[in-house]
This record gives sequence, C-alpha cells and structure tokens, in this order.
Amino acid sequence: MAEDQKDKDSTDGKPVSISPIVLVFLILNSIGLAALGFFQYTYIKKQAAKPSVEDIIKKQLEESQHHPGDDELIEAKKDEGRSYPLDTFSVNLAQGDGPRRYLRLNTVLKFTKDARQEELDARKPQIRDSIISILNAKRPEDLLKKEGKIFLKDEIKAAINAYLTNGKLEDVFYTGFQVN
Repeated sequence: MAEDQKDKDSTDGKPVSISPIVLVFLILNSIGLAALGFFQYTYIKKQAAKPSVEDIIKKQLEESQHHPGDDELIEAKKDEGRSYPLDTFSVNLAQGDGPRRYLRLNTVLKFTKDARQEELDARKPQIRDSIISILNAKRPEDLLKKEGKIFLKDEIKAAINAYLTNGKLEDVFYTGFQVN
C-alpha cells in the first residue's frame, strides 16, 4: 500500500507535460468559441437595428393619416354607386347522376350612381328571375370553384345590364353562398 501512495504522489513535484496535439485542439477551440461569440454579437446587433412589424405598421398608419385630399377620395368612394340588396335565393341546381342539390345565395348588387331606385324597384322581379334562371343551369361542381363563382358574377352582370335603361350593374357581392 505504501507503494501505491508513492506512485500517486510522484507527479506532484514534477511539471505535467501536455501533448502538442491537445494543445493545438485547445487553442483552436478557444479561437472557434471567440469567432462564434463575435458572429452572434453582430447578428443580434443587426436584428436590433431592424424595425419591428409594429413600427412599420405605425409608420404607415401615420403616413396615411396625413395625406391632403384623403377626405375628398373617401367622399368620392362613398358616392361611387348604389347598393341594392336582394332577398335570399334558394334554388335547385342542375342535376347530374347524383342527389338533388340546391343553392342558398344572398347577394348585394352594386349599380352606378346614375341608376334610379325607381327603375331598380320596378325591375326587381325581372332581376330575380334572371338570377334564378342562371343559377338553375349551374351544376354544384361549377359553383364550388373560385373561377365558377367569378364566372357567375359576370353572367349575372351581363344578364341584368341587358335590360337596364338608366345606370349599369358594376359588381355583384355574395354575402352568403351555401351549396347543399
């Protein structure tokens, strides 16, 4: 046992030698950690300099609030046309081999400002009949696609504009669109 104790204590007085490979790895590791710290510091500094999304939104809101002439544009947009809501449509769709399907549709028509309310009220049955006829010819798979809905708007505009004398139908808005 005395010899084991002697072997352990024998390195106390002598200098410990480190292998040159270990020394090179230690130096490279220190340089790598310093480089990593530097790159993280510059990245964080760069990120802090970028404006946040909230800052960009606030800046755009401030710029949009201070434009001269905005009030005239808003008034012009308010008076661009006349909205004409229609009652709900519940129509059967064209039937293929599958079960009977129907469409429940709520629409608002936007006419030019020179359209007269009296003419629109007088032609309301004709407008509704045109829309129902167009809808009855449609298949469910045609209406479920985005392109089908856009094409339906164009068909409705063309049919209604064909018999209006004052004004013109500018747009059709779907406020409810359900295919069952």
